[in-house]
Amino acid sequence: MRVLLAGGAGYIGTHTAVSLLDAGHDVVLLDDLSGTHAVAAERVETITGRAAPLVVGDAADDAVVTTAFDEHGPFDAIIHFAAFKAVGESTQKPLEYYANNLDSTFALLRVGLERGIRSFVFSSSATVYSDPADLPFTEESSTSVDLSNPYGKTKRMNEVILADIARVHPELNVTVLRYFNPVGAHPSGLIGEDPAGTPNNLMPYVSRVAIGTLDRVGIFGSDYDTPDGTGLRDYIHVVDLAEGHVAALEKAEPGYVVYNLGTGLPVSVLELVAAFERAIGRDLPKQMMNRRPGDVAASYCDPAKARRDLGWVTKRGIDDACRDYWHWQQSNPSGYAGA
Repeated sequence: MRVLLAGGAGYIGTHTAVSLLDAGHDVVLLDDLSGTHAVAAERVETITGRAAPLVVGDAADDAVVTTAFDEHGPFDAIIHFAAFKAVGESTQKPLEYYANNLDSTFALLRVGLERGIRSFVFSSSATVYSDPADLPFTEESSTSVDLSNPYGKTKRMNEVILADIARVHPELNVTVLRYFNPVGAHPSGLIGEDPAGTPNNLMPYVSRVAIGTLDRVGIFGSDYDTPDGTGLRDYIHVVDLAEGHVAALEKAEPGYVVYNLGTGLPVSVLELVAAFERAIGRDLPKQMMNRRPGDVAASYCDPAKARRDLGWVTKRGIDDACRDYWHWQQSNPSGYAGA
């Protein structure tokens, strides 16, 4: 299968590219490099020994997507990772988030359908679930576009749009993958998460404390109704997540389908920090802080549908994720910019 990965030079995109290439598929990466570096695509080729051409441009621009098809197509499938993704930032820049996260879908669909793609896989999020008490989340749990932040709203809006597209294009498979909390890095240490500025997510924040670029781990909320008082999340190793995309693409049949991609095993903030401390062999300075607005006590899924329908299961735990992330961070102390 030949696959166009929109946002393919990013964190999840590069890991999925590696998994697809290892499985025998061909990939082309489309990325504007606003949140990553071209060297990430080069390292995909280093890991796999196979070509991963990079088209530099905005996936929300029909002309750019058309160029990708003209120069590297035809494609059997598109996997759509291209999105702004910071929840907090989305509340401050709603127009930018709505424009980018919806326009990219429109452009990829317009060109893809015209050129006869058979599958469209969309990178969605656990943030679409609207009832935090409905745990563990299944694909039938309550969702809404009336969410607390524009980022989550754009993900749910895209899902609604894609369901309508699938309804009028019965020849097309549309697969929506709702991620939980991706963590870790490729065990080679060549590709990983490289956030600009102060990280929004926990593991890169902890890692930067470990390497000395941040002074302490801030733990937001220690009074939740959880076993140790800190928030519970479903942390999934990014390589397991990437393999979920391969399984979904290879299973693809006409219609619209949704899968949760998570472990089903909630891990607390303090448990993740402790696992990272095991990986580095020392304790880290920590500071308990007030809860952040919008955070929930717990978020984790039931991945039974993906296990049943795709034959996909997670193989890596939180200790594996911390070990691999630390290897990435030590190998790339300044991220891709230092390459």
